[in-house]
Amino acid sequence: MPNATLVDAGPLIALLNPRDQDHARCVAFLQSYTGSLITTWPVITEASHLLSPSINAQIALLKWIERGALEVRHIDAQAVQRIIIYTEKYRDRPMDLADASLVTLAIETRVTDIISIDSDFDIYRLPNKRKLNNLLS
Repeated sequence: MPNATLVDAGPLIALLNPRDQDHARCVAFLQSYTGSLITTWPVITEASHLLSPSINAQIALLKWIERGALEVRHIDAQAVQRIIIYTEKYRDRPMDLADASLVTLAIETRVTDIISIDSDFDIYRLPNKRKLNNLLS
C-alpha cells in the first residue's frame, strides 16, 4: 500500500482536542501529509472513549471517517489470531487491543509508517524484527 500511514488513537485525540499538548504537532503533520491514513476499529473505539467528554469531538471523528479521510479496517479471524500472539508476546508492557490491531494491520498491509504519541511502538517488533517507523518521533 504505497504512501499510507497507520494511525494510533493518540494523534486522533490530539487532532480533535485543541487543548491537547500534541494538538499543534498533529495538525502540522496532517497539513503536510499527502498519503492515505488507515487504522482499525479498536483504535477508533479507544479514541472515542477518550474523547467521550465531548460528543462534538466524537462526531467529528466519525464524520472524518465518513468523508474517507481515514480508512478503518475490519479485523477478521486471522487478525484475531495475530492479535492474541502479539498480546501474549508483549504481556509485560502490556500491549492493548488497539496497539496489537495496528501491528497486525502493519503485517497484513506491509505499511510500516505510523503516527503515534505512544512510545510503546518503539518496543514492538514486526516478524522481520524491525519496528514501525513513527513519523511523529
